[in-house]
Amino acid sequence: MKIRTATNSGFTLLELMIVVVIIGILAALAIPRFIAVGTKSKQSEAKLILKQIYSNQRGYLQLNDTYWIPGDGTVSSSADPDAFGPIWIDMMSPARYCYTINGSQFAFTATATSGILDDDDTEDQWTINQDGNLQVVEGKDDSVD
Repeated sequence: MKIRTATNSGFTLLELMIVVVIIGILAALAIPRFIAVGTKSKQSEAKLILKQIYSNQRGYLQLNDTYWIPGDGTVSSSADPDAFGPIWIDMMSPARYCYTINGSQFAFTATATSGILDDDDTEDQWTINQDGNLQVVEGKDDSVD
């Protein structure tokens, strides 16, 4: 005669709770990384346009023996995409940043400023100068490392 043993084919409440806790811990580690990737991809717009401004300013300098400096208060953005037309810069739509260029005949600084890119209260601001030094403005960094 065979003796049958009872088998339990389910999970206990404790096992299910442990799985839920593990999934919660993994989510808590992963979500900030996903937010950081989104912010860095948004910042690539500013870096790309600032590098384009630098390159085009160098070309303008070769042709005219001076950098192109717009009038005070000239801002290029998706609202005014042709503001930097003399140096062949057209803003894409929609642009997340507003761009300004300040300087003199032989020096310039281009600045990209954005509102809030993620859920913190920090504005994002990047600059590039006539030497090609691209950097984030201290205290105006919205990136997550």
